[in-house]
Amino acid sequence: MSKKASSVSINTKELIKDFNLPGGEVVNVLTGVDMKIKRGEFIAIMGPSGSGKSTLLNILSTLESITSGEVLVAGINLSETSYKENLEIRRTKTSVVFQNFALIPYLTAKENVKLPMKLRKVPELEAEQKAIEYLESVGLYVRMDHLPEELSGGEQQRVAIARALAHNPAIIFADEPTGNLDTHIGKEIILLFKQLTQEKKITVIMVTHDSENAKEADKILILQKGNLIQEQSKKVAKKTHKKEGNK
Repeated sequence: MSKKASSVSINTKELIKDFNLPGGEVVNVLTGVDMKIKRGEFIAIMGPSGSGKSTLLNILSTLESITSGEVLVAGINLSETSYKENLEIRRTKTSVVFQNFALIPYLTAKENVKLPMKLRKVPELEAEQKAIEYLESVGLYVRMDHLPEELSGGEQQRVAIARALAHNPAIIFADEPTGNLDTHIGKEIILLFKQLTQEKKITVIMVTHDSENAKEADKILILQKGNLIQEQSKKVAKKTHKKEGNK
């Protein structure tokens, strides 16, 4: 693989997704999305309800199939993968962070983080050490033996991010990751995502309705009626803001 190709995490061309409803009705959810996301970028996807944001995220994370077009994730063409291969992608190359945290309630923070490694048959001692390391990296070392119900919402989301790191992912998908958090705690989670992209070169793709959180991303993609209508980088946003301020 060339250096240029290896720098790209995700590439879609004419991505179309239709849903077939009872009675023969077809709903066009994604109508030809073209985008290219580089390794280590923090991307925010925005758009009105029903614009296709969550469907796009589900396709990129292999949770939904495509109708037509091309989707390359970490160099893998998702139109050619089987269910088993998609499962392997989710175990080894990507992770998903959900709005509702999705932690197993009867497992401690450390046990939740160890679980993906157990599924990959990582040796117990190694899984234990890495779980502690990941929890420490998100600032939860002292809370690692607590159950989810004993943690605040922000702490639970940090556990979910630590668990995502346990996959050793190239890409993290985050679906409204601050939706159940207050503004201050939500901002801390966003800054944690920024840190992951900068220090570990993990690509983070986040669906959000929060424009303030989106501003922290390297790039904002705006979907409307199933298509990408705008792409704005932080640099462009800053230049635009300066020009408006000088008027």
